[in-house]
Formats: sequence, C-alpha cells, structure tokens
Amino acid sequence: MTQFQRVAIVNRGEPAMRLIHAVREWNAEGNETRPLCTIALYTAVDRHAMFVREADEAVLIGPEDPEQAFAASPYLDYAELERGLRVARADAVWPGWGFVSEKAEFARLCRELGIVFIGPSPEVMEQLGDKIAAKVLAEEVGVPLAAWSGGPVADVEAARAHAERIGYPLMVKATAGGGGRGIRRVDSPDQLADAFERAGSEASKTAGDATVFLERAIAGGRHVEVQVVADASGDVWTLGVRDCSVQRRNQKVIEESASTALDAEQEQLLRTSAAALVRAAGYVNAGTVEFLYEPGERLLSFLEVNTRLQVEHPVTEETTGVDIVKLQLHVAAGGKLADIAPEAPPARGHAIEARLTAEDPEQGFAPAPGRIEHLALPSGPGVRVDTGVATGDVIPPQFDSMIAKVIAWGRDRDEARARLSRALKQTAAVIDGGTTNKAFLLDLLDRPEVRTGNTDTTWLDTMMASGYEPPRRLDVALLATAVEAQDAHVARQRERLFASAERGRPEVGHETWYQVDVRAAGESYRLRVAQSRGTRYHVELDGKAVDVDAERTSRFERKLTVAGRSYAVLSVPQGSDFLVEVDGAVHRISGGEAGLVRAPAPAMIVSIPVAPGDAVEAGDVVAVVESMKLETALRAPVSGRVREV
Repeated sequence: MTQFQRVAIVNRGEPAMRLIHAVREWNAEGNETRPLCTIALYTAVDRHAMFVREADEAVLIGPEDPEQAFAASPYLDYAELERGLRVARADAVWPGWGFVSEKAEFARLCRELGIVFIGPSPEVMEQLGDKIAAKVLAEEVGVPLAAWSGGPVADVEAARAHAERIGYPLMVKATAGGGGRGIRRVDSPDQLADAFERAGSEASKTAGDATVFLERAIAGGRHVEVQVVADASGDVWTLGVRDCSVQRRNQKVIEESASTALDAEQEQLLRTSAAALVRAAGYVNAGTVEFLYEPGERLLSFLEVNTRLQVEHPVTEETTGVDIVKLQLHVAAGGKLADIAPEAPPARGHAIEARLTAEDPEQGFAPAPGRIEHLALPSGPGVRVDTGVATGDVIPPQFDSMIAKVIAWGRDRDEARARLSRALKQTAAVIDGGTTNKAFLLDLLDRPEVRTGNTDTTWLDTMMASGYEPPRRLDVALLATAVEAQDAHVARQRERLFASAERGRPEVGHETWYQVDVRAAGESYRLRVAQSRGTRYHVELDGKAVDVDAERTSRFERKLTVAGRSYAVLSVPQGSDFLVEVDGAVHRISGGEAGLVRAPAPAMIVSIPVAPGDAVEAGDVVAVVESMKLETALRAPVSGRVREV
C-alpha cells in the first residue's frame, strides 16, 4: 500500500468541498491507521471562501493582495504550485476537475517531488490526451469509431483524399485542440481547404501543435459517456453511462444517468469498449470515456478520454451508491477494487443534475459574480446539493460562476426530473448586483424535448438561435413591485416622522395611496398602491384593481396570494430597479424610484425650492445640498408633479 496522509487540494470552490466531504467520511469510517488531512491551496480572492474555512489547513498561492491581478491563474503556475506543495508538506495531491487535473506535466512534477498524484500516470495522460494516439489505441482494441483519417493529415491534398473516402459532412480536428478550439465542420469539398488551415492555425496558436486529423461528422448526435474506475491490478469498474446531450456551446447544462437513447445491448457495448480501452492504456484511477451516438443509424463513435473526474459524476454516484472520490483515494493508496466489492454495483433508478450558476441568460449568459446575500438550498426525498458557497461568500470574477450542482434521484426518469424541478423551485439565491440561471433551468426541464429525453447536442443551441424567450409572470411581478414600493414608501415616512420628532415638530404623512411608475419588458406601467390592513394591499394597475395578500417569509422572499392563488416571490432591489422572481421566472422591473431624488452622499440641505403639488420639468432644481463646503444642485430626472418632500 502507498501511504499518504497530507492531501493537498489543487482546486477551489465546489470541487475542493467534494474532496473535503469525502475525506471526513474516510476518517469517520475508522481509518485510524491512516487518517487524512486536507490542505487547501487558495488564492487571495478566496481567503474567506468555504473550502478554505473547512479544510484542515490552508496555504496561499499567488499574490497576497486580492486586488493584484495575475497574468495566469496560480492554479496553472507550476513553480508556484511546487512552492505551495512544499509549504503544505503534502504527500498527495487531489486535482479534482479543471486546472491541472489533465496536465501530464503537473502529474510528472508531483512524481519528482515524491508526491502521490491521485489520478492516472503522466504517461497514460499523454497517450490518451493525444486525440490521434487515443483513436489508434481505441481502434486496436475494437472500440466503435466513426470513419476517420487513421492518423495525422499532412496537407490539404491528403485531406481531400481522406475526405473522399470518409464522406461529407466531416470534422477537421486538431489533436491538441480542446474547448471548441481547433475544430471545424466541413459540409462540402469547397470548404475543406479553409477549414484545414484554420483548424491547424488555431491549434498552433493555442497549444503549439498544428497537427490535425479528419473524422466523419455525426449530425444530431447524443453525447454519452462511461464512468470508469481502474486499479493497478487491471480490474476495471464501469459504473454506468451518462447522457450529457443538453449542451450550450459545447458546455454541459443538464446531465443524467442513464441515457434514454441507448438500449441494454448498446449500453453494454459502450461499457465493454470503455473497459477494454482503459485496460489497454494501463489506466489507474477514475476517468471518463466519451462517445457520440446517432440514434437513427445506431452509430456509436469514440470521442476521447477525460483523464480525471467529471463535474457530473454525482449522477453516477446516486444511481450506483458508490462514492467515486473515496474510490479514488482507495486506488491511489494501492487498494484494489475487489477489496470493496467483487464487482461494480448495478445502477438503480435514474438521476439528473443541473448546474446553478451566477450567469445572466438574458445577457448572453454573461457571468454575474458578486456577494451572495441570501442562499436557500433545497432538501427533501431524492435531492442532493453539492456546493462550495454559503450566504455571505463571494463569487469572484476570476474563476467560474458555479453556485451549486443540484442532483435529483428517482425510481424512474419522470420522478427524477420532477424532483429536480421541485428542488430548483425551492432554491433561492440573491447575488448583490447579479442573478442566476435558475429560471432558465426550470424552463428547460419543462420543455417537451427534455421531458421525453429527445434531445441531441445541437438542440439547445438551435433553440437559443431561434430567439429564446424566457418564461414570464409579469402580472404578479408588477404586483410584487407595487408591494415593495409601498413598503419602502412607508419606511421613508416613518424615518421622516422620527427625524422630525427629534427636532420637536413631528410630521405625519397623510396620503393613503402611493404611485410608482415602472418599466418592464420594454413597456411602461403606472401602479397605485395602498396598504389596507396588515399584509393586505390594494393595487391599481392601469385602472384595474387587485387585492394582494403579501406575507414576508424572509428578507427577500414573500408569498403573494392573488384571487385565491399563491405565488412564491423573490424580490431583490438593485439600485432603483427590482429583480423579481415569480415561481422561478425572473423579471427586471426598472425605474421603481424614477421620480425619487436622493442626495448622492451625506450632505446638509441648503434649500428646497419646491413644495408638494408643484409642477416641475426635467432638469429643474428641486434641492440644493452642501457637502465639504461644496454646494450641489439636485435636479428632477423627469417632468412631473412633486408628490412629497
């Protein structure tokens, strides 16, 4: 057995917490002879992050000042990682996924330092990381492959010869490409030369290797993958097949186990092929063998091997009951799979995972990082949440925008999908100045194609390109905005009463109705609202009157009841705007304070040349304030009538 006790985590956030949870279980299960210690390698922006708080020890890598930008991530700086590992006195490294998890150079550095790399050997990583070498090996052991060039293609003339044999459409791929780079689709002979040059040039610039090959393009294919774990004795467990076909720009959005596209015979072929490939490569530890499957022709084609743990591994864990991370530790320590069980446990039921991220779907999925002001995560039967953040934590712009992975298990696919939908509706996340993709995920889960499992890798991109419209409940969102505006108005009146009482002349507001003008979805709305009693509000929207019961359940959450129906509402003030979520559907309500003039900073009032009832034009001075001996004129942002001062 290979002894190690001090495990450095060369990762952050949710992956780091996944290892910490596994190690705590490992120690609690009675491994007294070799309890493990976790050491988080962290950057300055994560100084107060959950994984740093929860690890047994922590070592800073990179600049000490979080404001100091770094040219390359410290997690990719081998010299800095070596320094951090030495300071940590690590005798093992867990890389998780991303960063250096598939870098053979880093695995080799660990070997040179006498540190156990919890993953495959650098030689195996190099062989399987080279797409051509991996395809050649796959072909040798009988793994299903689409027609391809059989090796590197030297020039355009050679490419034309191979293309005639392979047929169109085809893909030109760089052997060193990845993440969508160095890949070009070719639909006709006249496109081949340009695609060949561009794929090679792009790969040369990004990876320093312009070598390319050709393979048949599988249109409308399903992305299916096999989870493998192998030990040093040659024993290989294939723990199940995952379907990751719901992708946006080659990034997985929803993952599940198993695949609705495969029958039992095809699934067994995949698992047998994956086991043969990793066994032939001498693979040790956890990995994933990826395939494309074309249901119409029942065509399977090997894609590549990911020589690491995948983000979506929880769906396999939920269907098999196996903790893959603890298996990684066991195998890395020299343990055999047979020590755990005589064979891999069979899958049971169905599991689906969705990635909740701090991204704005309405702004092209732009990252929306910031401080998490409120985070309520789901629970209940069949629900699992993997996260690396809590309320008060910051999602930094330097790294990925993951908030949590929400995983649901069910006895069948319908139950798993329903549980995931319920869990996401139960999730509430408020990010200062940002938003999440929750509404987008809920909408996807309710689409007919996802309900039936009839999607392919092009489905989501095609849907988005055709003009995606998010789900709306604008009527309820406007009512929620009216309630929030009324409460804010009452709070201001209360503050004015207390402030005037301190001066000896209490001023009491007497107006029952409050008016607010807002814009939503490109339209303007005028709301009038009065609080009739307790939690009951009377709202007039464009002349129509509605009674609303609004019960506050937390700082940001309310339950709104309208005409006997209840809605879960999350209202987040963002400056003068509101981000209002109604049963998961998100709305931006702008200009909730369009007519409210505030001092830009603490100041002394010099004069207020207007009174309630006065008509003003946009730009008219409504107040003059003084701060640090400087007078500032506050002007009306819009034309209108002064309601209160």
